[in-house]
Amino acid sequence: MWNPEELWYLASYAAAALVSGQITGKEGEKFNAGKLGQRTIGKDGVVILGPLTVFDKSNIDKFSF
Repeated sequence: MWNPEELWYLASYAAAALVSGQITGKEGEKFNAGKLGQRTIGKDGVVILGPLTVFDKSNIDKFSF
């Protein structure tokens, strides 16, 4: 599953880039997503967060949601 905190972080950067006119949401556009680096808008305006986070007993205590 994707880390909800990082998903929120990416969505915030995408929204800010869209509202400020840095991007229009067109496929292939790129924007800076802070600590997550540069992201590219895909088909239908989709932006992928990245690799899934695997939750198990070794890391579950790092998440409080």
